[in-house]
Amino acid sequence: MSIHNENIRRVTTQRVLEMKQRGEKISMLTAYDYTMGSIVDRAGIDIILVGDSASNVMCGNLTTLPITLDQMIFLAKSVVRGVNRALVAVDMPFGSYQGNSREAIASAIRIMKESHCDCLKLEGGEEVLESVKRILSAGIPVMGHLGLMPQSINKFGTYTVRAREEAEAEKLIRDAHLLEEAGCFALVLEKIPAQLATKVAKKLSIPVIGIGAGGGVDGQVLVLHDMIGLNNEFSPRFLRRYANVQEVMHKAIENYVRDVKSADFPNEKEQY
Repeated sequence: MSIHNENIRRVTTQRVLEMKQRGEKISMLTAYDYTMGSIVDRAGIDIILVGDSASNVMCGNLTTLPITLDQMIFLAKSVVRGVNRALVAVDMPFGSYQGNSREAIASAIRIMKESHCDCLKLEGGEEVLESVKRILSAGIPVMGHLGLMPQSINKFGTYTVRAREEAEAEKLIRDAHLLEEAGCFALVLEKIPAQLATKVAKKLSIPVIGIGAGGGVDGQVLVLHDMIGLNNEFSPRFLRRYANVQEVMHKAIENYVRDVKSADFPNEKEQY
């Protein structure tokens, strides 16, 4: 758990549920280190996701698959240290829970004990239900993830919108109900038709948070690096860019290089 402060009312899984019940939208962003976690938390975000998207934006990999359990724990520990208010969720990486519920519970316990995060997120429905139930049986809160599932990209073969066809849409609805019945406290829906996402959000009593799933769900999540323009190479339809931090940093570094080369930095006031 993050540093305790009596003056700050922490966001918990129960508070997230209460937000849905009173119709308050839930805000969620990723963070991967202490500094970013602290900035995002102070800005008032409800949930911080230490996402396996770190594999892409932090490590330069093409997919989320290469990032390891040890790497996710390292990143999560760093984020948690900077957070006082937000609920911190951590993605369980590929290979740490699929197909083996014993390995899943061992991985989940490691993440919780070593990072001090608040909850975990897993991709999949019926296929990972045994792992989900086993993790929940240990008292660990779980957030589900359906729709486009990046850890299954080699199966899908594309990042296009999922569940357009009736059969896949029906399976998604079925899986959503299974995850809720198992005890998941929330669900992420990624890159599915807005009408379907709205339907799922209305059917479930748990919060549904969307990314590329329209505005009819209970909350929204984006990758921080995309949203603030640190990564300008990724521009899907669902992304709203709130800043161009890459441009600001580029200009600042150019100015620094110029000042060093010209011996303008450091000046007399900037030395001892």
